[in-house]
Amino acid sequence: MTDTEHPEELLVETRGPSLWLTINREARRNAMSHAVLAGMAQAIEAAQANRSVRAIVVTGTGSKAFCAGADLQSSKAFTTDYSEPQGHLARVLRVAKASNVPLIARVNGACMAGGMGLLSMCDMAVAASHAVFGLPEVKVGVFPAQVLSVLQHLVPRRKLAEMCLTGEPLTSAQALEYGLVNYVDDDVDAKLQWLLDRLLDKSPAAIRRGLYTMKKIEAMAFDESMSFTESQIALFTLTEDAKEGQAAFQEKRKPVWKGQ
Repeated sequence: MTDTEHPEELLVETRGPSLWLTINREARRNAMSHAVLAGMAQAIEAAQANRSVRAIVVTGTGSKAFCAGADLQSSKAFTTDYSEPQGHLARVLRVAKASNVPLIARVNGACMAGGMGLLSMCDMAVAASHAVFGLPEVKVGVFPAQVLSVLQHLVPRRKLAEMCLTGEPLTSAQALEYGLVNYVDDDVDAKLQWLLDRLLDKSPAAIRRGLYTMKKIEAMAFDESMSFTESQIALFTLTEDAKEGQAAFQEKRKPVWKGQ
């Protein structure tokens, strides 16, 4: 699932029911290369057809950086093949948006520029206490355009404008306050496992269809959303997991999920 030319730049590892995607460019502060983005898009897309994958964790190696954004040492940091209608970062953000498998960002250090896009595309996020967050693109004469597509609904409008227009960073405490992350902890792995434990014991069918529903109604008007969710709740009740969940509740036992 990784790029065959640069397989070491993105580590793709199955850990039980979780798929870990780790940017392995610590010397470059885990900056995104085109190989990393291509491999990440491919891995997320492939996971949709694998029912054994219950969660996808996105992170970087080491403790200094989650992802520093585009690799500014590259001559084509912000461009790919102009004949292609979609760039590599855009493709990753698109496949993440379409994912029915929950994505969790493990923010192990600095999360900057395009790294903020990887963070924002995830459904949940856990950050180390020393992590910092920012959109410094204006400092190098560009702007976080693609990142805004996934970030704009997470952060209050005026704070978002300040981040984009000044390029000044946020602390992990501020990121938590503004809703960029779910939790901040000195032990990011312990908190990540805590969150995974509370996700992985729930109905796979409910999570898969529920995440699909959540994402579909984001751009809908109220009446359209109500019509859509009326039909969705009926479909939820027809799943094997819904029947098992209700039976387990009545029988005062733990449910045994089939994921169907």
